[in-house]
Amino acid sequence: MEQQISSPGTSKHHQHKMAFIIWLAIFPLITITFYLFGDLLMLLPLVARTFLLTIIIVPTVFYIIVPFYTRLLANWFK
Repeated sequence: MEQQISSPGTSKHHQHKMAFIIWLAIFPLITITFYLFGDLLMLLPLVARTFLLTIIIVPTVFYIIVPFYTRLLANWFK
């Protein structure tokens, strides 16, 4: 994903598409996580809450969701 975003020949149009894909991955995952665990998370201090959310969401987005969306929408990137 990083190579796609930062390669010298990458157009701004392509970067906007990648930003949309990342948002499309993060927004629902954060919403679902808060829906399922929001009451438990609110009991934790802010730093602990943020740590737990990021340790779950970042790897999930980076290794599972974004690659899936990238394959699914490959024609859109061309």
